[in-house]
Amino acid sequence: MSSKVKRTYGAKKTSITRTDASLLSSSPVSDETEASPKRKRPLQEQSNISLKVGQPPLKKLKASIRRGNGAKDVANQKTLTQLHFTIDQTIFRACPRCGLSYTKGAPDDESLHRTHCSRIEKGMEWGREEEKETVKNSVVQFASGVRLKDGRKGRIIYFKADAGGKIGQKLTSLLETISLTLSSPPLTPDILRNSKAYLFLLPSTTSPSCEKIVGCVIAQRIETAMAIATPKECEEAKESLSDVTAPSLIAVDPSASLFCHPKLLPTPLGISRLFVPATQRRQGVARHLLSAAAETFIHGCPLDPRGGQVAFTQPTGDGKAVMMGWGGRKVRIYQE
Repeated sequence: MSSKVKRTYGAKKTSITRTDASLLSSSPVSDETEASPKRKRPLQEQSNISLKVGQPPLKKLKASIRRGNGAKDVANQKTLTQLHFTIDQTIFRACPRCGLSYTKGAPDDESLHRTHCSRIEKGMEWGREEEKETVKNSVVQFASGVRLKDGRKGRIIYFKADAGGKIGQKLTSLLETISLTLSSPPLTPDILRNSKAYLFLLPSTTSPSCEKIVGCVIAQRIETAMAIATPKECEEAKESLSDVTAPSLIAVDPSASLFCHPKLLPTPLGISRLFVPATQRRQGVARHLLSAAAETFIHGCPLDPRGGQVAFTQPTGDGKAVMMGWGGRKVRIYQE
C-alpha cells in the first residue's frame, strides 16, 4: 500500500520566499510583486509606521528643543514694568527729608533722589584734612560754644568762598548739594571771588575727630537791591496781576505774596545761598549764621538787616520765613 506524501509548504512560505527574494534582490521588483496585497513592508518603512502610531521619540526631541529655546528666550527677555495712567494724581514728589522734587517712576530721577537724600541725611563732615588747611586758607572761627535750642553746642567758622585744597573741594561738594536741593544754578567763579562761606559745625556722634556741617550761608558783596513792598501793596499787586495798566511791582513769588519795588537802592551785603538740612531746622542755625555774616562780612563795619543793609536773592518759601523772622520787612531782594 503506497502512502501519499503530503506537501508541507504552501502559499505562505512561497510568499515569504518571494518577499525575501524581492528584498534581497538588487533587480527591479516586478509589477506583480508590487501589486500583491500580502507583501511585507521593508524594515525602514515599518519603523516609520511605528513612529506615527506610538509616542514618537523624534517628536519628543523636537518638543524638548522647542521648550529649550522658549526657556532661553524667556531668560533673555527684558523685564517690563507695569505703568498706570492716573489723571487725578501728580507724578511729581517733594521729599520731606531732603527737600528734593523729582518725578516718580523715572529711573534717573529716583536714582538721583536716593543718592541726594542719603547725602543729606548722612551730612557732610569737617575733618582733620580740612582742619590742617585752616591757616593756609585763612579760616576764621567766629564763635565757639554756640548754643542751639535743643541744648547742643557748636561753632561757626568762615573763609573765602574761592578757597582751594581740601577745603575748596569740601565747599564745592556742599554747594552742589545745595544747588540741587534749591533747584538753583551754580555760583559763578566771579561770585565766589567776592563771597565768604559761613559754616555751622557740630561735634560728630560717630567720630570724635570730625564735626558735622549742619548749616551754610554764602554771603557776597553787592551794590544795589530792591525794597520789599508792604503787605497791603503785595495784596493789591497780587489782585492786579492781570491788569497791565496798574502800577506794577516786581513779582518775586506771587504765590507767597512777595513783591518788590523796582527802584534799586544801595545795599552792601547779599545772601546768595542759605541752607540748613531738614533734620537740623528750627534750632536757630540759620539765625546764628546770618548774624555772623552781617557782623563780619565787612571788617570793622557790622551791618544791620533792619536798616536795609542786607538783601537776599530770590528766596524759597522756607527762606522767606527765615528772612522775615531775622530781618523783618526791611531786608531787601536782589537779582543774582
